[in-house]
Amino acid sequence: MYLNRYKNLHLIQQLDPVIDHCQIYRIMIGYEFPWEMTRALEVSLMRTYCIPSISKLLDKTGEFYHRPQKRYDDTGIIVGEIGKWGYDSDRGKQAMQRMNAIHARFKIDNADFLYVLSTFIYDPIRWNASFGWRLMCEQEKLAAFYFWREVGKRMHIQNIPETYEEFERYNRDYEQENFRYSDTNRRVGEATRDLFLSWFPGWMGSGLKPLVYALLDDTMLNAFGFEHPSPFLRSLLANILKLRARLLRFFPPRNQPHFFIDYPIRSYPNGYEITNLGPAENGKR
Repeated sequence: MYLNRYKNLHLIQQLDPVIDHCQIYRIMIGYEFPWEMTRALEVSLMRTYCIPSISKLLDKTGEFYHRPQKRYDDTGIIVGEIGKWGYDSDRGKQAMQRMNAIHARFKIDNADFLYVLSTFIYDPIRWNASFGWRLMCEQEKLAAFYFWREVGKRMHIQNIPETYEEFERYNRDYEQENFRYSDTNRRVGEATRDLFLSWFPGWMGSGLKPLVYALLDDTMLNAFGFEHPSPFLRSLLANILKLRARLLRFFPPRNQPHFFIDYPIRSYPNGYEITNLGPAENGKR
């Protein structure tokens, strides 16, 4: 194991999660847990589709059926821009403005906004608890809360809980009260599942589909109407992810950033402009 493997952790533990949350979150998603955060946020977005009021709106836009890769990439870009540069940087402000402009076209309930915001905090933390190469420290968990709380304020979301614990209770209670099957859940869920499968050769699709299901918990599978994978497959996938985590402990710390926006993006092979993110006004972008 590299002697300085935990140098970023030691730095983070000296920072204040209230004052320094942007710096801490930047280290988390760009250096410490880039792959883990991306996978966790993919699952967290699917969690939001288990809420019929959310899936109904997404189903109506048609973006998941006509431009699923672009919608995925646009979300990744916005998160990457505000995560890498900070929500009050020039690029962060552009990303926030673009996101708010996209959302302004639709009537979205504040409670749904709150729930989606909460998944960006707690789903990566829960993924890390199961599959992280090291556990997040308290400063990292709190930094994620304060980071997304500030983002939520700039999205004009109302009644954001004041504490980490209170917002986590909201997250769990909202799921318990609102997760249920609907046809729109299934359609949006299938479109997202098929997007993930499209990243692999076509002949692998039938074999990989159960692996996608194995990443989802039973409440999600029920809300989507998806078949439940075998306990063996769940255990196998979990053990593979845990093995990956153990092996990563022997790797040196990353010295170069690994944000989503640092890599080629499928929908924008020639680069992107923040102002062009999201669906076009006429729906043809």
